[in-house]
Amino acid sequence: MASEVEETLKRIQSHKGVIGTIIVNSEGIPIRSTLENSLTVQYSGLISQLNDKARSTVRDLDPTNDLTFLRIRSKKHEIMVAPDKEYLLIVIQNPNE
Repeated sequence: MASEVEETLKRIQSHKGVIGTIIVNSEGIPIRSTLENSLTVQYSGLISQLNDKARSTVRDLDPTNDLTFLRIRSKKHEIMVAPDKEYLLIVIQNPNE
């Protein structure tokens, strides 16, 4: 199982424009990252909060629905979040590359 995770992360990281990937547990604590520590901690905390808020909003609109993917695009970066029951996969990329 661990080798499958490693292969998937390597494949994602090899995509054009990908700056980094972070895996965060349900408490918002980073488990694995390809970014420097300060950036990892910053992204992990803020994106975890945003994910929780987005999930709550989706459920408030329709209690039978759930958040499956979150994509945020700014002038400099695109942040993609794939939430799971126990983990978040965060991918940061430069959309201009």
